[in-house]
Amino acid sequence: MKKLINAPENYVTEMLEGLVACHPSLTICGDSQRVVRRSAENTPGKVGIVSGGGSGHLPLFTGYVGQGFIDACAIGNVFEGPAIDSCVDAINAADSGQGVLLLFGNYGGDRMNFEMASELVAMDDIVTATVLGNDDVASASPEEASKRRGVAGLIYAYKIAGAKAEQLATLEEVARVAQKAVDATRSIGIALAPCRLPSSTEPNFQIHDNEMEMGMGIHGEPGLWRSELKSADETVAEMLNLILADLPLAAGDRVSVLLNGLGATPLEELFILFRRANQLLADRGVEVVAPIVGNMATSMEMAGASLSILKLDDELEALLTAPGVCPFWRVG
Repeated sequence: MKKLINAPENYVTEMLEGLVACHPSLTICGDSQRVVRRSAENTPGKVGIVSGGGSGHLPLFTGYVGQGFIDACAIGNVFEGPAIDSCVDAINAADSGQGVLLLFGNYGGDRMNFEMASELVAMDDIVTATVLGNDDVASASPEEASKRRGVAGLIYAYKIAGAKAEQLATLEEVARVAQKAVDATRSIGIALAPCRLPSSTEPNFQIHDNEMEMGMGIHGEPGLWRSELKSADETVAEMLNLILADLPLAAGDRVSVLLNGLGATPLEELFILFRRANQLLADRGVEVVAPIVGNMATSMEMAGASLSILKLDDELEALLTAPGVCPFWRVG
């Protein structure tokens, strides 16, 4: 696991500098210098949308700052949530007087720091609402869905909430559609090989060359089970069955499918997986709309993939397909 870095302690700073140098639509702001925001001025009358999370997952989280997506993002060290001051800086950067939606994954440190940040900005009369991504079906049972982790499916909520905010909807309405997107999204991941943090000399978990782990989290959290490596068709069928047990679909339903690479899986293999997922859904009479295949939420150089399904209705589909642009996703 060789890495093209300078000093591990400069990893995040230098990554952010490179990101905004490559994408002038983004800029670094705030005292913490751990916030990326849109370079354009905030739109008067528009609700701001803020996210945040640890580094090591690009394009998640900072890669989705853009028009029709999120407005600012607080970033932490690798696999660590953003600090409170970064969360405050991000909220301030996104605020234009109509309130700010805090939209991030369901992780304890992120929740705690954003909650404290929202209390601090409330003293400056900034109103916030919070929606948590919790799409990972492997991380808790349906009865305890509120404990589930947020993974790649969070980007659907970014797009849908961002499109609603561009309509100059109220904070209540933007939060409503974000929650609706979260409630309609399920994800499951598989891991084939680990990653290594820049400051570590060892990988973040061990797995044999002939093994795969179903349901592993994006930080290496334990999954549901390990087995011998299976074919692409067998693997994606198993992933889809786990999702459909939690999100039933019927003939005539419309869904968006995200086949996401975790960092080291070739695009060719992702398309092989998507091919079979698309066939299996078609066999059920389910139509796939606006599919996404690519590295959209990674885990450093972890080998593996995740499958996310968003069940659509007319409102969600219109918002998903509305124009929007950020460095890693362009719609319309």
